[in-house]
Amino acid sequence: MSNDGFVTAFAPASIGNVGVGFDMLGLAIAGVGDRVSARRVSTDGVTIAEVQDMDGKRHPFLSAEPGENTASLAAASLWRAAGEAGGLELIVRKGIPLQSGMGSSAASAVAAAVAANALLPAPLAPESLLEHALVGEQIASGGLHADNVAPSLLGGLVLCPPVLLPEVISLPVPEGVSSVLVHPELQVNTADSRKALANSYSREQWLTQQGLLAGFVAASASGDIDMLGQCLRDELIEPQRAASVPCFDAVKAAALGAEALGCSLSGSGPSIFALCRDSVANNVAMSMEQACRKMGIDCQSWISPMRAPGALVD
Repeated sequence: MSNDGFVTAFAPASIGNVGVGFDMLGLAIAGVGDRVSARRVSTDGVTIAEVQDMDGKRHPFLSAEPGENTASLAAASLWRAAGEAGGLELIVRKGIPLQSGMGSSAASAVAAAVAANALLPAPLAPESLLEHALVGEQIASGGLHADNVAPSLLGGLVLCPPVLLPEVISLPVPEGVSSVLVHPELQVNTADSRKALANSYSREQWLTQQGLLAGFVAASASGDIDMLGQCLRDELIEPQRAASVPCFDAVKAAALGAEALGCSLSGSGPSIFALCRDSVANNVAMSMEQACRKMGIDCQSWISPMRAPGALVD
């Protein structure tokens, strides 16, 4: 805790869906995330003193209104459930671009829940914070799904089918596999993207996708890297969303050409991820970036282990 009474928590970015598991599979990303500082105040309720951008300046787009920010909604949910007297004051520091497909809203919600939890006399286990972080994320994404919140909170690869929430399953991951995440300088609104998805699919489509998800989970648990790549395909959602990211086809082709195991959109995009063997990760990242820039779109990338850590108190 700092001298001014603030506790600061960091929550990492995440890959929602991981291609094969729409709304039920997520992967944490090391090296980029949001920070939220929280301190006790005597007045009731949760307020946000400031929302800062990546340069530490007041954020030009995000609201500091408590009812409109995922961080304050998550912290308020936890504080009410704990029955604590008084309230909280938050400072939100965004490190993840907005509408990037990197779990920006989820990271703020998770960081706020973790910071608030650290102020409790008897802090809860991390798994118990999930339902509170979801209160904030649900407002931003337009649906109850934990594929960004769960990996940001717990780290690694997490299976989180909506039907099981708030229970989630942290999955083992194979040794020697990295994720590469490329963020083109574009924006895609998650809630709008969800509304545009088809409401029904054929039995054949569902059977195919269920088989791919089952194979991916089994391959991850057994360490079968070849099978992991074989199953890293999205037959349902990617075809509907790819057109909203002009560089997607070129970036995916570049990733596969550089020996990535598979490549797909991160969440609703525009970010694009690949899984690959550690030995080719740098080349995959470079190839994906070059393909994006050849389309006239600037970008940045991160290479992360599949066992990336989850949220923590700084």
